[in-house]
Amino acid sequence: MAVAEALLLQSQGVVVIAAALLPASRPRRGSRLFRLRTRAQQANLRQLVSIDDLQQVARDDDHAVNGRAPAGTPPTPPECAGTGTAAQRLRAIAEAAADRADMHDIIGRQRDNWNHLLLHSTNSLTLAASVMAALAPAVPAMAALKASAGALLATAAVTMAAVNRIQPSQLAEEQRNATRLWRQLDRDVRAALDYHRTATATATAEADVQEAMDRVLALDAAYPLPLFPGMLDKFPSTVEPARWWPRRKSPAQSAKTINVGARGGATSGNGWTRELEDEMRGVARVLRAKDEREHVWNAKLALRLNRGLAVAGPALAGTAALATAFIGSSSGEAAAGSWASGAAALCGALAAAANTVEHGWQLGMLFDMFRNVAGFYRKIQEDIEACLDEADVERRENGEVFQTKVALLLGRSTSDLRQFREMASPSFKDDDINDFAGKLF
Repeated sequence: MAVAEALLLQSQGVVVIAAALLPASRPRRGSRLFRLRTRAQQANLRQLVSIDDLQQVARDDDHAVNGRAPAGTPPTPPECAGTGTAAQRLRAIAEAAADRADMHDIIGRQRDNWNHLLLHSTNSLTLAASVMAALAPAVPAMAALKASAGALLATAAVTMAAVNRIQPSQLAEEQRNATRLWRQLDRDVRAALDYHRTATATATAEADVQEAMDRVLALDAAYPLPLFPGMLDKFPSTVEPARWWPRRKSPAQSAKTINVGARGGATSGNGWTRELEDEMRGVARVLRAKDEREHVWNAKLALRLNRGLAVAGPALAGTAALATAFIGSSSGEAAAGSWASGAAALCGALAAAANTVEHGWQLGMLFDMFRNVAGFYRKIQEDIEACLDEADVERRENGEVFQTKVALLLGRSTSDLRQFREMASPSFKDDDINDFAGKLF
């Protein structure tokens, strides 16, 4: 059926082309000139659509249906087979990275909505229950208000405990960072694809595939999608910078084989000089001693405050719910349940305040932000060290280009990096470093 439809379409196309080539004014149907032109058109059609052509179309259609290459297709050269396979794998990785970016973006928006909705709903429950507990001793329907306030406060305590466990603001921050990093990976892989369209180096293509796969696995481990299981620990015992890039292998070359020309201060090629190496070493040292340490300390501070409020909120709400059980239990009409009512109202208000500070200020997001910034500076530091560990300067990235990239990542100009040259000396102490390397964060 498919062959017949293809033949019909081809024959119709040829007829249309032949008709378009005819002049606008046609002779009368009965004239001799009309009969001659009709015979010529039929002869041309027979030449254009021969039996052999129709059989070849049928064979090609059968090959396409069965998944085989059409007859007469030249075989793929052996030297291009690897590159083609590597390109297909890179294309698959790029598509997966783009899909991951969309998934993290959608889930990040959802979890940010969780944070706002749960914050307002929990505060509404707590404050409404506190008002009911305060008014319960003064109204005839004290038992109803007492039971309602206790139920609402107990619900608020359970909700606070669950929300504090998952930290929606921190989850949203994780997804935002993951979206940006997955899009960056997508751009890098597509750039590698554009390069390998003209290149025939199979080894380089396979190395790019392996590097891209390592980055995919590292990103999946650093920013998981599911909540349970696989969610990152929201209250870790030790705070470390976030890591979303694969660990580099130690260089095989020894430091003793570093180019002598670079150590002598003369230009050693590829844009690298001794002064530029000292600048990069100084930048890496300042990043490790000041920037990374500062943001890790901020992350620890945010974590301690968040942990304290995560415990205080549910504890206060639970205490308020327990206090409602004693409303109206005291003897005497004036003092009936006054202490229990006041305790329930006060504890409920404090629970709402703790919940507002924790999730309204998004302390979980702040902790994750500081941790990610520390990881950002550690990655720059490792990139500099990996570049300088390469003994052959010709195999490094161009020195001027690398210097520009580092300056842009730090929010500085290339001339600002000269001040870190003296900090590469071992005689310069870490305590004497006053300025931070990065100005971007």
